[in-house]
Amino acid sequence: MSNNDKFALPIHWNDYEDIAMGLYEKFGDSFDESKIYRIRFTDLLEWVLTLPHFTGKRDEANEGHLEQIQSAWVYEWRDNQ
Repeated sequence: MSNNDKFALPIHWNDYEDIAMGLYEKFGDSFDESKIYRIRFTDLLEWVLTLPHFTGKRDEANEGHLEQIQSAWVYEWRDNQ
């Protein structure tokens, strides 16, 4: 575990920007804007649950969270183009 990991704050469902950064770090440019918006929520849910420092629970997720995560991920992708 690096020093950065030791001090990382837990990530929850409403930390959309942090989740989006984690997804962008995980998938990079494999997903562009149109692909991000076509991701099934069941897949997105699983990917979020496996992000480092994510402490949210599956039963706390809702459609609104997943929509916000998709939007934040698109903005993160755009920022890196």
